[in-house]
Amino acid sequence: MTDSVTGKKVGVISAGAWGTAVAKLIAENGNSVKVWDFMESVIENINKDHINERFLPGVKLPDTLTGSSDITEAAINKDFLILAAPSLYIMDIAKRLIQVPGISDGKTVIGVLTKGFIETPTGPSLILKSLEDYLPGFYRNSLVYISGPSHAEEVARGKLTGLISASKSGKNAIKIRKLLSSNNMLVFPSLDTEGVQTAGAVKNVIAIAFGMLDALMELSDNFGDNSESLLLAAGLNEIQTLGAALGSEYPETFTSIAGVGDLDVTCRSKYGRNRRFGGEIIKDRRIVKFESLDQLIDNINEIGYLPEGIVAARFVQKLAALHKLKLPICNMVYRILNREIDPSKGLGEMLRGMNL
Repeated sequence: MTDSVTGKKVGVISAGAWGTAVAKLIAENGNSVKVWDFMESVIENINKDHINERFLPGVKLPDTLTGSSDITEAAINKDFLILAAPSLYIMDIAKRLIQVPGISDGKTVIGVLTKGFIETPTGPSLILKSLEDYLPGFYRNSLVYISGPSHAEEVARGKLTGLISASKSGKNAIKIRKLLSSNNMLVFPSLDTEGVQTAGAVKNVIAIAFGMLDALMELSDNFGDNSESLLLAAGLNEIQTLGAALGSEYPETFTSIAGVGDLDVTCRSKYGRNRRFGGEIIKDRRIVKFESLDQLIDNINEIGYLPEGIVAARFVQKLAALHKLKLPICNMVYRILNREIDPSKGLGEMLRGMNL
């Protein structure tokens, strides 16, 4: 490994696939890692068998990675804390952490893996802003957002991967870069927290559309590889349009691994949950039992896995209205999930009406 930090105490909050994969990476870099999850069976599996069979099957975990169902134990007096909980739960997690020593005095460097937006009284907010508004003042402009084309299944198996470590604090961005860097993990610092966060959230909405298109290609001769490239290019435009509206001043973010790289892998990879869900909308009529997007979100556990793009679609629709933006792909996904238009017809009509 190159330029990595070792011998640190690290907490990881949430033992889903991505949280576990990052915890494994950090432990293999020579650090002591404690991962928290509310599912005691997952924690027992990690501690007893050194594996997370539920979320990351077939991947052996190092002995220096242990689990706890006590969130304070996982977070107290750590050099680094990595938040990996889904966006639906991230603020509830933060409320449980603010009095924990190390966080209460600002000594712990906090990195965030969570994709999406947070609902606030003034409208949807980027995750770092919501967290920094809530956590002790030490963390203002110092949290680090970690994103990029990085499916957990491949990171956990040591496949060569690139990530972005984004923070208004260049010093903290470098600290997280060193924590994560290894021979097969390349980490690049960035100051563009707005752009990187927007790309990480909105690509999941585009991937739902891509999954629908993927399924339609099997059912119709009207769509092919050209259609997929059209959707990807148009989707990237929408990500950049919203990112600029939310404060990004770095156009190169969207042509980097944080933008086009993450969008491409999320749309095309066999591991992509949002792509999978989009395909199931067409093939399995996955949303017909729900009357609206709100009802779908309220019952999201019935899906059996978590496509973050479902929640992000609602927030992107609100942000587009707030900033008076035209985001036709995101609007189309929202209207399909909200049961306003037929999925099989809506996607084709939207693509034919593209104005890039």
